Amino acid sequence: MNNNSLSSKPHYPILDGLRGVAAIIVVTFHLAEPLGTGHLDILVNHGYLAVDFFFLLSGFVIGYAYDDRWQKMSTGTFFKRRIERLQPMVVLGMTLGAIGFYFTDSAIWPLVHTVPIWKMLLVMLIGYTVLPVPVSMDIRGWEEMHPLNGVGWSLFFEYIANILYAIGIRKFSKTALGILVLIAAIALAHLAITNGDVSGGWTLNGEQVRVGITRTMYPFFAGLLLSRIAKPARIRNAVLWCSLLVALVLYMPRIGGAEHLWMNGVYESVCIILIFPLIVYLGASGVIHTRTEGRICKFLGDISYPLYLVHFPWVYIYTAWISNHKGVTIVQAWPYALLILMGSIILAYACLKWYDEPVRRWLRKKMG
Repeated sequence: MNNNSLSSKPHYPILDGLRGVAAIIVVTFHLAEPLGTGHLDILVNHGYLAVDFFFLLSGFVIGYAYDDRWQKMSTGTFFKRRIERLQPMVVLGMTLGAIGFYFTDSAIWPLVHTVPIWKMLLVMLIGYTVLPVPVSMDIRGWEEMHPLNGVGWSLFFEYIANILYAIGIRKFSKTALGILVLIAAIALAHLAITNGDVSGGWTLNGEQVRVGITRTMYPFFAGLLLSRIAKPARIRNAVLWCSLLVALVLYMPRIGGAEHLWMNGVYESVCIILIFPLIVYLGASGVIHTRTEGRICKFLGDISYPLYLVHFPWVYIYTAWISNHKGVTIVQAWPYALLILMGSIILAYACLKWYDEPVRRWLRKKMG
């Protein structure tokens, strides 16, 4: 069959826009993180929950796009489509991380200046596959699965969720999928409340892999379930209200402090288990009223994935600068942070138009 026929369904433009809003907030989270002393006082405190929102969006869109196509599509075709969509930017993101690696020499990463080029290049090549490197190959010192571009950890778990969907969970009835989602919700709430938050998943060890799997299973498959049971209504001003809800959740200050960690865990559980599905439902139900609104959503959706993968190499350099200049305040840092945010958005759009889209077209012809 013609592979292009798999792209015939209309998009949900508001969901594309919300993905872009969340991606921009992720950048602001990573820029605020070095100015805090820990989880309790980061200015953009819950920015990491954007990853859980991405997983839920991804599950919803995968279910919408592929659930009714398996009679005329093989598992191999599905994986080709996902590789074509995800891998080009993974490769570019890891390459940018490699180019900037030796500019991040700092006391917080004592290993950087000792790493030979061959080892850095080996880690880059492994990063191209999204396979995680063990802690023994950590060339930065943060115990990241992908030391050249730390956000790659979520792509690793995204692939796991896609594999589970394709090889079996796509065949689940709504009841069976609902039971799986309920069990995953309980596991997620347990993790959040006992730890105080869900932050984690980027290290290749037993504890962190459990965090990553737990953070992936509920939102991804809740999104899949939502795509099967939701009957979208027509909701006015959904772009505005959903964007405000996403920003409110992700910019919310830490709750409960060091004395009551469980309170923050309850907040994050409610956000991921209840509020994020509500936002996705409202976004899927929303109606675009003006051409400008449509263009904004399209732009935000287009840059969301490239932005996620190109911004972090700049954040490493920015974090090293803050570490090497003790006592940097937010007043001193914000012009540089704003420059990185705007520069990353411009770079993401340039990468989309001059690299990602052309490479994906080429891959589609080769794989099709």
